[in-house]
Amino acid sequence: MTASQSSVAVPVADGGAAIDTRALRKAFGTLVAVEGLTLAVKRGEVFGLLGPNGSGKTTTIRMLCGLLAPSAGAATVAGFDVGTEGEQVRRKIGYMSQKYGLYDDLTVIENISFYGTIYGLHGSTRAARIATLVRELDLEGRINQYAGTLSGGLKQRLALACATAHEPPVVFLDEPTAGVDPASRRRFWEIIHTMARRGTTILATTHYMDEAARCDRLAFMSRGHLIALGTPDEVTKQFGAMSVEEVFIQLQHQDERKSEMGKRKSNVGQGVGR
Repeated sequence: MTASQSSVAVPVADGGAAIDTRALRKAFGTLVAVEGLTLAVKRGEVFGLLGPNGSGKTTTIRMLCGLLAPSAGAATVAGFDVGTEGEQVRRKIGYMSQKYGLYDDLTVIENISFYGTIYGLHGSTRAARIATLVRELDLEGRINQYAGTLSGGLKQRLALACATAHEPPVVFLDEPTAGVDPASRRRFWEIIHTMARRGTTILATTHYMDEAARCDRLAFMSRGHLIALGTPDEVTKQFGAMSVEEVFIQLQHQDERKSEMGKRKSNVGQGVGR
C-alpha cells in the first residue's frame, strides 16, 4: 500500500491516556499546519512523531505543550486541557529540543540546580533530585565542568536532566539528538527507555530512523495530516515497505511531488510562461 492509499485506524483513547488529541487543528490564516489530528499516547509509552519538514510535527508539539492555542479540536496532556489549562500543562511536562538551552558559563550541577529551582525544587529535595539525575544520566565526574566545554552527547544528557528535574509525567523531545554521535545517541535512548519503564510518557520527533525503530509506536504526518499509526512493524507493512526509513523516504518523495504540482498549478493560475 502506498502512502497516498493508506488509511489510519485511530484508536479510541481511554481516560488514562497521557496525551489525547481529538480532531486537533491549527491554521495560520489560510495555511493549515495541522488538520484533524486524533491519537492517544499511553502512559509509559515511547511514541515517535515522524514526517518530513513542514508536516506539522513542531506545531503539534507546541499545541500539546500549551504554547500555541488550537484553532479547533481538543487535546489533553497529563489530564489537563491544552486550550484552557496551559499553565497546568506546562507544570506537568518536560521539553527538550535540538536547540541548545544550557548556560555555557554554569557548571553541570549549577545548570541542573537552576532549572530545578525554576520548577519549584528547593533544599534537600532539590539536592536529592540532582544526585539522582547525575547518577542515572552518567554525569558523575562532570558536575563541576562548565556546560560549554562538554561534548555533544554529554550536553544532551545534561539538557535532559534539566528538562526532567521536576520529574514530569510527560516529556517532549523535539529532535533531541541532532548532530550527536551514534554511540551517544544510543546511550541517550537507553536512558529514555529506562524513564518510560518507570512510567514517564515520551513523545519524540526524530529524523534518525534507527531511533524511530526504537519507539513503541509511531505516527507519521504529512502536510498536517496523520497518515499512519502503529508499531514500527505495523507501519512498514501498511506502506508495503521493508523498513521505517523506506517509509520516510516514500513520504518525503510524495510530499516533494505534491509541492511541485502545487507550484505548477500556481504558475498556471498566474499565467506564468504565457
